[in-house]
Amino acid sequence: MQDVLTLALPFFGLILVGFASGKIRSLPAAGLDWMNFFILYLALPALFFQLLAQTPVEELTNLAYVAATTFATYCAFALAFCIGVVITRGNIAVATIQGMAGAYSNIGYMGPGLTLAALGSAAAVPTALIFCFDNILLFTLLPLMMALGGTQDADAKTMALRVLKQIFTHPFIIATILGVGAAAIGFQPPRALDTLLTFLRNAAAPCALFALGVSVALRPLVRVPGELPVLLLIKLILHPLLILALLNWIGGFEPLWVATAVLMACLPPAANVFVMAQSYHTYVERASAVVMLGTLVSVVTVTAFLYLITNNMLPGL
Repeated sequence: MQDVLTLALPFFGLILVGFASGKIRSLPAAGLDWMNFFILYLALPALFFQLLAQTPVEELTNLAYVAATTFATYCAFALAFCIGVVITRGNIAVATIQGMAGAYSNIGYMGPGLTLAALGSAAAVPTALIFCFDNILLFTLLPLMMALGGTQDADAKTMALRVLKQIFTHPFIIATILGVGAAAIGFQPPRALDTLLTFLRNAAAPCALFALGVSVALRPLVRVPGELPVLLLIKLILHPLLILALLNWIGGFEPLWVATAVLMACLPPAANVFVMAQSYHTYVERASAVVMLGTLVSVVTVTAFLYLITNNMLPGL
């Protein structure tokens, strides 16, 4: 347990430092823009590229793993969405954001930092695969379901182009594609560029976790949804257990890859859930509460999963 706390406390401590900073010092939220730009467009893409470029390309084509983890994420979305439809009496737009809250892990800011710290650099490939394909799934589902809910009037062609743009202009996915390409052709960046990428990579996790804490602190807790416990149960508990069950049922996966998938799935709802709610002017205040409280509750649940994983107490590990 001491080893788990040694890993988890600094990780969540950075989020707490950011949260405390956001509460203590009255600085405008716009001040986060440049830090978020640095994290999203430079630090984390450098991390993904550098790790993937050094990986044997045959490890990057595990279609069974991609199918299982992505399907589990879809199932978490479908369950939360269906519960949302019942609660809202058929409001598809609100239920879609609730579905995102139940399925969209914070795999950008928290995912790489946690999996690499807990499992080592060998977790880079499954981390990148889950990030890439979960985002493709959720970026596709969001506009589709919003169109069905009547909040988006674009025709099928415009919607398809919008989805493709969201996917293939995302800096993480671009970095993943470039990293896979570099691995395929055996490209090695010049030493100066490699050193620059290492600097950026090393800044990714601490900056991302600090910025996450500040972001949570600056969002007022105005309206707590009554369905919050159910959504967090799906996101923090059922989602990782579903992924674990699917990977064990299929079988043949490395224990480290199974552990990576469980850790990625047990993360709290992504800040992007709030961004999605804002962009469609739907469920905004309650989405903010889900992200904030989900992050706080995950201190306990993620630490519990870390304990189970590091002590080989889960099937398949």
